[in-house]
Amino acid sequence: MNIRATVWGENVHERKNAVVAEVYPDGMHTQIAKLLAEDAQITTRTATLDQPDHGLTDDVLADTDVLLWWGHAAHGDVQDEIVEKVANRVWQGMGLILLHSAHFSKIFKRLMGTPCALSWREAGERERLWVTNPRHPIAAGLPPHFELENEEMYGEPFSVPEPLETVFISWFQGGEVFRSGLTYRRGAGNIFYFRPGHETYPTYYDKNVGTVLRNAVTWAYNPQPAIEDPTKAPNVPVETALEPITERGPKLHAKGEEGLR
Repeated sequence: MNIRATVWGENVHERKNAVVAEVYPDGMHTQIAKLLAEDAQITTRTATLDQPDHGLTDDVLADTDVLLWWGHAAHGDVQDEIVEKVANRVWQGMGLILLHSAHFSKIFKRLMGTPCALSWREAGERERLWVTNPRHPIAAGLPPHFELENEEMYGEPFSVPEPLETVFISWFQGGEVFRSGLTYRRGAGNIFYFRPGHETYPTYYDKNVGTVLRNAVTWAYNPQPAIEDPTKAPNVPVETALEPITERGPKLHAKGEEGLR
């Protein structure tokens, strides 16, 4: 099995903030890709905001089994056209993993259909992640809980749809808790939101975080062929109905006409 993963990052703070540049001199996307590459079954590439089509060309998306998305400072700079292309690939069966501040990304809000809002505090406090679903594939190889010495706090309520599964819940030194690992499915695509990863802290050097990300890529991978057109809504002719029927009553559409959208 070879899983083709693309790590998308804004690559904004790394170039404009000295603290972030010191922690991630080659960019956060590069370090995340290095964590994934520890699994020989995962082939990685990276893409960034400043590239043509944000690095997510039709060819790149078609060649991606699982897309990882890290965003924060430039959510609004992502072209809506690219967001729609990514959403379509998820509906087709591409996996999507949203990291940290990507809860406010256009693509996450597009797929969730909710504000995805939360409370937050940047104080470098300790985060303890509890594995609430130890039998889940994303939690494989993890201890019952693990800690990150410095992280940004996210607090409930988190205005997202009820998830399929909750894999992690975080506790912070200030007392807040947060659902930090949530799974969804949209169309044929598996989606995982994973909270840790504030850019001023070395979260993506942590071995447990690396385990989560590699497990998540494997879990999100869908080996089935992509759905060619997940938005297709055909007008089914009367004569092809499984049971014989007779047309009756007035009609809005001509025979074979596409539906209104």
